[in-house]
Amino acid sequence: MTAKIDLFAAAPSLMKTWMGTSAAVAASLEPSLIELVKIRASQINGCANCINMHTAEARAKGETEQRLYLLSAWREAPCYTDRERAALAWTDALTRLSEGHGHEAARDALSAHFSEEEQVKLTLMINVINGWNRLAVGFGLWHDPAEARAAA
Repeated sequence: MTAKIDLFAAAPSLMKTWMGTSAAVAASLEPSLIELVKIRASQINGCANCINMHTAEARAKGETEQRLYLLSAWREAPCYTDRERAALAWTDALTRLSEGHGHEAARDALSAHFSEEEQVKLTLMINVINGWNRLAVGFGLWHDPAEARAAA
């Protein structure tokens, strides 16, 4: 990882807590859905670091190239389930919240496919990845998955 600042050296206690929260939230729903949400929010936010990292993680977890390539056009692509579409619409709505308050339809779709508990978990995941995007873009983070595997 290269960065303009070492987040873990600058604020070790908070970053340790943030990492723990991130991991707990990511483990709360099915891994394939979580990775799609992470990638989609990262696309919207223009976070190359997170797109790179999470597409590699999604592939490692069995995600197909087709679904990864089509994610930026998920509304038109027939390869996503209704549950995934609801999660992606919610991701788009919350990540683009500053563009307007058109999240009502997304919330309705979400309610049709997710329990209340799952809705909260998904919303927390969207918040977590948006936070990571801002840390990565703001501080110039770059984490190469291949280098991380080699180091491990």
